Amino acid sequence: MTINPTKYKLMSVATGNIFDDTGWLLDSPYDDKPGLIRAVYENKQINVKTSDHGLYRYSDWLPVQKALKGSFAPITYKSEGLANKLGLSNLYITFSGYWPERGIEMPTCSFKETEAYSVCGRKDDHDGKVLVVASAGNTARAFARVCSDNNIPLLLCVPEDNLSALWFSKPINDYVKLIVSRSGGDYFDAIHLSNLAVEMDMYVPEGGAKNVARRDGMATTMLSATTFIGEIPEYYFQAVGSGTGAVAAWEANLRLIEDGRFGKRKMKLMVSQNQPFHPIYDAWKEGSRQMLIFNDDTARKQVEEMDAKVLSNRKPPYPPAGGLYDALTDSKGDVLLANNKEAADAAKLFEKTEGIDIHPAAGVATASLIKAANEGLVEKNAIIMVNITGGGEERFKAENKVFYLKPDLVFDLDPDAEEVHGKLLRLFG
Repeated sequence: MTINPTKYKLMSVATGNIFDDTGWLLDSPYDDKPGLIRAVYENKQINVKTSDHGLYRYSDWLPVQKALKGSFAPITYKSEGLANKLGLSNLYITFSGYWPERGIEMPTCSFKETEAYSVCGRKDDHDGKVLVVASAGNTARAFARVCSDNNIPLLLCVPEDNLSALWFSKPINDYVKLIVSRSGGDYFDAIHLSNLAVEMDMYVPEGGAKNVARRDGMATTMLSATTFIGEIPEYYFQAVGSGTGAVAAWEANLRLIEDGRFGKRKMKLMVSQNQPFHPIYDAWKEGSRQMLIFNDDTARKQVEEMDAKVLSNRKPPYPPAGGLYDALTDSKGDVLLANNKEAADAAKLFEKTEGIDIHPAAGVATASLIKAANEGLVEKNAIIMVNITGGGEERFKAENKVFYLKPDLVFDLDPDAEEVHGKLLRLFG
């Protein structure tokens, strides 16, 4: 399937300066003031295409040059089972994952596919660069699947302790290489490896939250919900590690207001973290734009204790202009907490009432929704969207043979830069 390249420009959120996307821009080349850049689309009213376009049904608001094969867009439906249990009359579930009966079959069972198909749809096939992605697990699985299926060179950087997340229904091809930080490390150590890689000319950083394609790919959850409901929700629930998905939802909210057909409401972002690791919660409750100082060893131990390890980001895009602090402030949102037991119980309740298993991170979001409903933080008749960022994995694995991606290289937690460079030089030889 082909699509016309989307027409858009880029804007510095910090200064408002608008400029052309001259390539793989992750920052404004014209501004010293730190902040995210944002896509400004020529089409102010989104024209949603038919479902057979997959994720690219939202291509009017995706900064892409091309469509890749195999994508699915998130689906939204009105809840009955969980809604009745919580006494909520307008609860909408936006689901990413594997649920054939509802018309969605993401083979990695995660909304990270929305990022991968958008980012890789933005990248120039002929730039000769290898894309570098650091991940705690789900993002790596999504990028590996998309890049393997579409023959896009990719270097993945993942903590060795998270290798169980790199499962697939068919083998990954040689376009994808995996390097890991030795056991005992976390997502921050994987990021360090990726930073060493992109010091080399042959590698280009995916960019994380800085990449407009990543955020706008994630924003398709919000587009799915709003176009299904017919208006912008009042509340948005999601578990966060970096908070990039919540920033993406906020940005989509602003575009939908400008569209003019869905109301002028700014929905409240209700984001949640998995105890005991909750740096975003700590900073928000202190009223601080800056992240608070914490001990790295303590953070690693806390990450070991949490079930939703994909939420373990020690340096989230919280402080910069256009980041999570601004999104929470502008939306009058809040940050909530859920422990492992609460998240597991919530996931069981979701499966019982809605009929599909969900990931631990989605369990954290559901637990926060349950608390909010029980404690009166949301009105019983409010229009509520909960972003179920991954589900159907248990069912998918039961129905498919599973293959695991094995590391090409294993590095110490504080590796020698020259050693890393030397080995990476030969990896794609």
